[in-house]
Formats: sequence, C-alpha cells, structure tokens
Amino acid sequence: MCPSSTVRRVISVSAVVIAAMTPLGASGPGRGVTAQFEIDFMEFTIDHHFAALRMTELAAGTELQRSGDLANPHEGTSPTPGFEPTPAKAGLHDLLSLARRNNRVQREEIRSLQMFLQEWYGIKYEPKIRPENQEMIDILERAAPGDEFHHAFLETFSRHHFTLTQPVNGCLTGTDLEHVDLRRMCMQMWHSQMADIDEMRNELARHLSIVDYKPFNGSQPLAPQPGSPRGEHTGSEQEH
Repeated sequence: MCPSSTVRRVISVSAVVIAAMTPLGASGPGRGVTAQFEIDFMEFTIDHHFAALRMTELAAGTELQRSGDLANPHEGTSPTPGFEPTPAKAGLHDLLSLARRNNRVQREEIRSLQMFLQEWYGIKYEPKIRPENQEMIDILERAAPGDEFHHAFLETFSRHHFTLTQPVNGCLTGTDLEHVDLRRMCMQMWHSQMADIDEMRNELARHLSIVDYKPFNGSQPLAPQPGSPRGEHTGSEQEH
C-alpha cells in the first residue's frame, strides 16, 4: 500500500472515530417533551445561581478591582449586576473561601446555560431574583456581620443548595439524550452542591455547636417544604 493510501485511510478512520464521539444533533433543541423541560430547568437554574451570587457576595464582600494575590484570604467577589457593592459580612476563612468559589463557578455555569438556551432554543435569557430566593437574600441582608451572619449563611446557603438537587436529578434523567454537555454540567453541579452542604454542616458543628442540622424541613426531604428557608436543627423553631 502506498504512503498516500495509508494517510487517506488513517484520516478516514479518524473521521469515523470523531463522528462516533460527537453526539448527533447536539446543537439542536430537545426532542418531544424534553424541550420544554430543558427550557424550564435552565431558566430555573440561572435564576437560582443568580441569587447565589448575591448571597455569596454578602459573605465575601465585593471588589471592583482584584489584588491578584491568590493567597489573600480577604479577596472579595465581583459585584453582581443590579446590586450595590457590599463589604464582607463573614469572617471565617473557610466560609469566605466557599463563598468566593461558588461565586466564580456559578457565574460560569450561568454563562454556559445562557449559551445553551440561545444556541438550542433561540432564547436570550436574563436572570432574575425569584421570591423564594429573595426571602433567603433578605435573611442575609438583615444578619449582623460575624457569628449571626455565619449562622444565617451556613443554614440558608445549605438550604439554597438543597433546593437545586431535585431539579438537577431531573436534568440527569430527563434531558435530551443528545445534550451530553448539559448532563455533564448537571453531574458536576450535583457533586459540588452536595460537597458544599457537607462542608457547611461541618462548619455549623465546628463553629456554632449545631450538630444536627439538615437542609430540609420535616422528615421527608422530597415532600413539599413550605417551612423555614434555613432548614432545621434542634432549637431552630425558636430561632427562626
């Protein structure tokens, strides 16, 4: 076989492999009932993350200019569009780190979800604060800096994370089979949100001696939960 034939064969085989690895129609809308579910899920998650930006900037504070010092424990976040810059209300280094990390990651996830909506459905979606998220933001706005804020943030942000887990399960099991990138993002969100909840429960135990916190109300986490936006622990009814 001549060299040129070998090259053509390698190129041909490579093209087949790449085609097999690329989901067909991945840039198109979901098929059948998956389409409306995806639109609703992505718009919900964008709004959910947008509220998280405000919650985390209340914790870590906002900065118009970054110092660039990666080891700076007092680094703030970028201001959330529509909100005034705010000073940090938290003082615990682990909490500040968690807030900054979530602020960065969820900004990127908002951008990606907006891109999917635009490319697949022609929808240019701008985030908004939904009433249930405004209630959580209000709690953090009212909390005094220091331990009062630490307590409010660790419970409210845990609860906020938890309210995304069931929709994310829907994403993993009900989105269009060809939208691999969306499901991959949902898998990452599920793992990161669960890890954060575990971290915040440990912070509540370590700093505030709250050892039995759970981010849902009552004994059934998947049942309708109209109660506290902060979850529950011993004595929480009196505190909230």
